[in-house]
Amino acid sequence: MRRKARQATKAENRPRFWGRHAVAAALANPDRNIVRIWATREAAADYDIDPAVPVTYADVADLGRLVPRDAPHQGIVAEVERLDDLLLADLLDRAEDRRPLLVLDQVTDPHNVGAILRSAAAFGGLGIVTQDRHAPPESGALAKAASGALETTPWVRVVNLARALDDIAEAGFWRIGLSGGAGMTLAEALGPPRVALVLGAEGEGMRHNTETHCDALARLPITGVESLNVSNAAAVALYAASTAIPPRNGED
Repeated sequence: MRRKARQATKAENRPRFWGRHAVAAALANPDRNIVRIWATREAAADYDIDPAVPVTYADVADLGRLVPRDAPHQGIVAEVERLDDLLLADLLDRAEDRRPLLVLDQVTDPHNVGAILRSAAAFGGLGIVTQDRHAPPESGALAKAASGALETTPWVRVVNLARALDDIAEAGFWRIGLSGGAGMTLAEALGPPRVALVLGAEGEGMRHNTETHCDALARLPITGVESLNVSNAAAVALYAASTAIPPRNGED
């Protein structure tokens, strides 16, 4: 899959990843440039670190000063370059039936985006699409929440989300926007083998212009609570879309 190269990030703006899953996945990703690593000697022994990557050995207290307070670094911290940008056209070229695509409309919390990446990896999602200006950058918190999926699940950033949704439709995807006020349930809206699930920011939901670029609006049939966290809703929707039974011949 082609990537559009990003300019090198200034040192003070480079992400720092911490924790076993996030760092191990970054080390295993050939597209990820690891700038340097800090680790305890015991932790470093558990990783396959390229000899060209500088490693500074430190104790647990020193590592704690490299990450946000109380972040569970598990003995290792990596400074990395952000991944190069992916092209939407290339992601759509890889589309397969029953592999849902996720489109996030102004979901800005890094923990939510990380958790959504993790769910996409777990349920065979094709990838996620976000608007560049209204999505979090790569960060330690996001990588930690993704538990390695940041390195394996394609993430496309676009300038114009409405135009991207048009391109997604042209690629044969049925675009379902999740909305608590929708008349039909997600199960009723599913059917076509290629589905793009569109989710809006928690609280505000999808913007009106985003809704108008969906083929259907649907709700999750939840009871007992008013709504789900956007990452939980994404996980439920991904499972439903990836396991939906195709209609029999002659049925809609």
